[in-house]
Amino acid sequence: MESCLKCRKFNDKLFLKGERCFSPKCAVTRRQAATTNTRGKRFSKKSEYGLQLQEKQKAKAGYGLRERQFRATFMKAAKSTEATGEVLLQRLEMRLDNVIYRSGWAQSRAQARQTVNHGHINVNGKKVDIPSYTVKVKDVVEANNPELIKKIQQEKLNAPKWIKANNTKIEITAIPAREDIETSVDEQLIVEYYSR
Repeated sequence: MESCLKCRKFNDKLFLKGERCFSPKCAVTRRQAATTNTRGKRFSKKSEYGLQLQEKQKAKAGYGLRERQFRATFMKAAKSTEATGEVLLQRLEMRLDNVIYRSGWAQSRAQARQTVNHGHINVNGKKVDIPSYTVKVKDVVEANNPELIKKIQQEKLNAPKWIKANNTKIEITAIPAREDIETSVDEQLIVEYYSR
């Protein structure tokens, strides 16, 4: 239940456990994060640095990345002429494992990553087994074994506006705008953390 511990740590649903996150068994739903420590003393208020670090850790946990990958993604976003925070979230959303998850072909990002790792996904007709592969607009993602996808996919395909998905094919129609990205992460705090 390490995933549930992460959700409680950030006091926010990160949707790391698939169906469990939508059920009454969700750790965040069952109990709110503690406001006091084991000795009954209230936790001290976080510093500005503490808030920035927590936001970065929350984004890393939510997208299932390690520090090195996350930092590399941030550095690429920082080179853009557009708003760094928004570009960072767009780059994270355009990862192949995240696209599989967002389109409803997997119940969690971990399951989506495993599906890609095991070679069940084609992008534009070529097998891709790298979860961090960045999809582009007009890319077509297909399953090698559609029956497998039908077994693991969520009951309803709840793809965001920038993805056109059905049971056998996903098409990337646009780069996601900030309002299309469903996350509670405050990207500005992450930018401030790396800009120290």
